[in-house]
Amino acid sequence: MAVLKASKREAFGTRKVKPLRAAGMIPGIVYGHGEPPLPITLSRHDVGVALAHGERLLELDVSGQVQNVLVKEVQYDPMGQEILHVDLARVDLDERVEVTVPVVLRGTPAGAADGGVLHQVSAQATIECTVRAIPEDIRVSVAEMKIDDVLQMKDLPLPEGAVLVGDGETIVATVSVVKEEVEAPAPAEVAPAGPEVIGEKKEEEPEAGEPKAKVEPKPKAE
Repeated sequence: MAVLKASKREAFGTRKVKPLRAAGMIPGIVYGHGEPPLPITLSRHDVGVALAHGERLLELDVSGQVQNVLVKEVQYDPMGQEILHVDLARVDLDERVEVTVPVVLRGTPAGAADGGVLHQVSAQATIECTVRAIPEDIRVSVAEMKIDDVLQMKDLPLPEGAVLVGDGETIVATVSVVKEEVEAPAPAEVAPAGPEVIGEKKEEEPEAGEPKAKVEPKPKAE
């Protein structure tokens, strides 16, 4: 369990918090267990390291007072890189909590040998367990999956004492053959009109009201 040091925060509001962030610190809040919320200031680096190692349960030292807290929410900048704020909930180690953890697929499915492709549909699972038993992630082998096999939430190996929250029929992953797209037939070509012969004289149509020329019969030879 990672240990984070924090101090009570006196600065509130965007303008006053901005210098904290510029100094490598971030604002946070601790709440729960019937106690009043406690605004705190933490090291951005220390929080980032703890989160990068998958830590959910932390030992928080606020000016010498140590308590167990659970990371409930982390706010990032619009680019999703810099931590701006963290919410921490007070917990007892033996109480049951609801948490969302990553689902990690391990191995190569057997169906890959027949042209199957593994598709992960759900990357997270919500479970209920004791604070002590919160896993960093849920790892499941997909080595036995063949073409058209489906892995559901109810198939995930959960930590001892943990229960799944939500619909067990929710799909986690599938193995299927990617169908090739059939190209649409090219449109039939229309035969181009014959080329116009330059110099070819077209028969002129008489204008409206003008009588057509009469062809007189040739006189018979006497």
